[in-house]
Amino acid sequence: MIIINNEQLALRNGNDREEIWVAYKGVIYNVGNSKLWRDGKHYEHWAGQDLTDELKDAPHTEKVFEKFEKVGKLAN
Repeated sequence: MIIINNEQLALRNGNDREEIWVAYKGVIYNVGNSKLWRDGKHYEHWAGQDLTDELKDAPHTEKVFEKFEKVGKLAN
């Protein structure tokens, strides 16, 4: 698995690059195949960032990430 820092992840927002990635608990997921992330946005969330702290306000659990491909790890 590749290691990506926050600056590199920020480019995977669906605008600067075609990849639509998010991080959760140190793991980077490719959410680009989801209809809910088509434009790099999912409600008030934006791709290219770590969503760990934001998930507590979501109407779903972390199990939602099980359906997405793991593409790397977020550098500390």
